[in-house]
Amino acid sequence: MEMKLIYPKWPKLPNQPEFNLPPVGPTVFAAALPERVKVRFYDENVEPIDFGGSCDLVGISCMLTCQTPRAFELADRFRSEGKTVMMGGIAVMLHAEEAAEHADCVFLGEAEGRMETVISDFENGRLKKVYNYLGDFPDTRLIGTARRDILKRDLYNYRGIQMVDLVHASRGCRFNCFPCCTPYLGGRRFRPRPIDKVVEELESIDNNRLFIVDNSLAQDDEWEKELFRAIAPLKKKWISHPIKDDEEILKLAEKAGCWYVYQAVFDTSDYIRDRIRRYKDHGIGVEGTIILGTDDQTLDDIRRLVDFLLEIDLDLAEFTVLTPFPHSSIAASLEEQGRILHRDWKRYTAGEVVFKPAKMTVDELQWAYQYAWDTFYYDCSKEFKMAKLYLDVMKKEEADGSARELRPNRRRWGREA
Repeated sequence: MEMKLIYPKWPKLPNQPEFNLPPVGPTVFAAALPERVKVRFYDENVEPIDFGGSCDLVGISCMLTCQTPRAFELADRFRSEGKTVMMGGIAVMLHAEEAAEHADCVFLGEAEGRMETVISDFENGRLKKVYNYLGDFPDTRLIGTARRDILKRDLYNYRGIQMVDLVHASRGCRFNCFPCCTPYLGGRRFRPRPIDKVVEELESIDNNRLFIVDNSLAQDDEWEKELFRAIAPLKKKWISHPIKDDEEILKLAEKAGCWYVYQAVFDTSDYIRDRIRRYKDHGIGVEGTIILGTDDQTLDDIRRLVDFLLEIDLDLAEFTVLTPFPHSSIAASLEEQGRILHRDWKRYTAGEVVFKPAKMTVDELQWAYQYAWDTFYYDCSKEFKMAKLYLDVMKKEEADGSARELRPNRRRWGREA
């Protein structure tokens, strides 16, 4: 059986350097498929989709809300040509009813342990319209090594530099941050993968540079310590979302190859200043992630926040506008207050104001968003700051002997070498 697996294109933020990372969702999904399913993968962000040729089933994997309009267009086109289309992924879970209008089948939830049933149903002509496993989470021991062999690896370099590969060590999140959809998607319980399985997957990745994409690694101190001890011998260099602000854990992260972290900066407190300093003391870079437009912010608050960011020696900063994605708590609150302006999903990029701010006008917040980008990077471009981080990791690789040449692309069909 042959599946054409599609990852649709989405509009990129205009203020960020345009590069593409190899997606994790489609490769994790492909790993959950039965052995008999051969996969031909197309990431529309880096290559055109081949609409010709035969296949038994079209799968469309969708991660972002702003990706869904294109996903729906593609589904409609494939169905008009007589193809059966199944849609899944994070954004499909958030937009399930709309997705069902465009697909023959919508899969909701995590795929491990479920795809044999779905594929058998398809092969026997009884494919269901919806397979709903939301909230019914599979055992994390079922999570296999992602199918990175479906990727065309040479398409994920940026100016000749090897970009990171994405991997996850856990699912779910015990935190309940107001802009986040994870409580709806992955639950409020921290669900770690067995550490030996994580190590096995990391060892299999033909790339020294990784992005551990878990919502937060700082959810269980003992698990976090065990993870860092286990991966240190691999000499991988990795990025993650926050790690625990604890001296022992920071030392272990440094030894395990932590390259830099994404750290939310939500105020101008000494707590944030000191936390950034402690990362730096352990040789860990920091990219600040800053949400603009919260109900407590004024224009002056945003100006002061940007000044603060320039003081605390961030390596990079990523500014986004607060965005009410479906099934987040902020979306429910703004909906109840009648403050959501529209649901043109293509514009839900986190770079455009789509709601009525509390202490600014829409135009003022949009201005402040651009002001933040322009001011933080006024004396040094985003590309140059990113290049400095890559020079740092190259030095780390040279120091511990983990530097490697880029290897030639090895394209595979299905699971064949």
